[in-house]
Amino acid sequence: MRKISLNVLLSSLVSVSVLMTLTIMIISSYTTQKRALIDNTLSNNYVNAVQMSQTLDSLFLSMQSSLKYAAKYIHEDDFTDTSKLNTSLDLIQNSSNFFNSVALADQTGLVRSISPYYESVIGKHVNSKAAKLAIQSKASYISEAYPTPQTNHTIMFIGEPLNDASGNFIGMIGGNIHLQEYNILNLSFGNQLQAENGSYFFIVDQKGTLLFHPNANRIGENVSRNDVVRKLLNNQEGKERYKNISDVDSLAAYYKVPTTSWGVVFVTPTQTVYDQLNHHIWMLLLYTSIPFLILTLVVLRVARKLASPFVLLADMITQMENGEVNQSVVKPHWNREADLLTRTVIGAMRTLKQKTDQLVYQAGTDVLTGLNNRRTFGEIIQQWTQREGPFSIIVLDIDRFKTINDTFGHHAGDEVLKRIAQQIQMSVSSEDFCFRYGGEEFVVLLQNCRSDQAYETAESIRLTVQNSTFTIDHSVTISAGIAEYPVDSSCAADLFQLADAALYQAKEEGRNRTIVKALNNE
Repeated sequence: MRKISLNVLLSSLVSVSVLMTLTIMIISSYTTQKRALIDNTLSNNYVNAVQMSQTLDSLFLSMQSSLKYAAKYIHEDDFTDTSKLNTSLDLIQNSSNFFNSVALADQTGLVRSISPYYESVIGKHVNSKAAKLAIQSKASYISEAYPTPQTNHTIMFIGEPLNDASGNFIGMIGGNIHLQEYNILNLSFGNQLQAENGSYFFIVDQKGTLLFHPNANRIGENVSRNDVVRKLLNNQEGKERYKNISDVDSLAAYYKVPTTSWGVVFVTPTQTVYDQLNHHIWMLLLYTSIPFLILTLVVLRVARKLASPFVLLADMITQMENGEVNQSVVKPHWNREADLLTRTVIGAMRTLKQKTDQLVYQAGTDVLTGLNNRRTFGEIIQQWTQREGPFSIIVLDIDRFKTINDTFGHHAGDEVLKRIAQQIQMSVSSEDFCFRYGGEEFVVLLQNCRSDQAYETAESIRLTVQNSTFTIDHSVTISAGIAEYPVDSSCAADLFQLADAALYQAKEEGRNRTIVKALNNE
């Protein structure tokens, strides 16, 4: 019988061992990263769905408050003063982006005034089912979304009753929101409908009809047969992996809007996660294939006494799979070839760790500005609230940034974003954190900082931006909102919403200013 030489036997065993090690490492990394990416995507989508739901809820409450405020100053005697009514409604309609049109009707449904003004409507009774139901209810009213008979566009109606001094119902003031036209809803969510990574969100009403969707042609389509939409209609909220009505495997989170019973669904195609995972595996192969090839060539020359290095390598691979590699305990081997093999594997593991750390860093960093991103913001603010130490949050937004993009192009807009990000970073200490929250919105977390100190920091940033010279021939300003933990709220989500609401107030009061939530409530 032909015998196998020791060199051939050892070489074969080593070659098989190296290939198996590489295979185990790739399979282990693939499995671990897959589960982590899916879980992180679902968690991020759920956070986004909750935040959008809360934003929608705040917007509708603001719309109702706007109408309630106007209703206090309109009296029955004003019904005969057409000029005064027209002026009042024009002021309501033009002072914000809440409504596409505002109308006032008496208790019989007779239209007394409308803005924008349509002479053909004045003096006629309301004909929409929503307006009639609002007048019949004699109370605050938010309609379902419904199509207009002429254009088949989807609209909704918000109404507030008018009462005389004795509390008697005398009419209704209401606003129409055209979901496919420019208004506060499109302004707030239009740029967020679809993200660069393929994620998107859509909003459905209480019947499962699409109100917002990246594909505007689908607005008004009923998608109640969608699994997650069906759960929303059954008052369920959560996150899961599912297949949509187009049979696309997706990762979705869904949450209801309390005020309107609408539902927000934030979706990421599962293929997006697999694309990231495949990229990670290819990078892993790129940075480990050469070291492993060198390892194999070195080991092929070894004929004797190589059992101990392979035991050591096997132990290290097992530790690497468990994330417990301790390179400090590795000692030089007496055999030159075995020692070189061990050092090569250590180098490969170090490279893998560096690339993994880089992926983690990129996942938490905004590519354009270099600041932390929304995902990192969520992690840090949760840590800070659990630690229960005082801190303040500043939410900043570039005023009329869309005008800059439309006028000078997105490249110029990107340069403005990067410049402002640098100015924000230079205005805070190393213990504080700066984030690009999305679009033209930034967030700053100031550790052990009260709202009055945060106000000084925000004003410093605002004035620095205001007095800076940019590459575009256009003035650039920012507005800011501030809230303090735990004085204003002990809940991270609520604290952000309070600062964001203060930012919206700064916008409504003329922009280029800072509003402190606590001061605003005094």
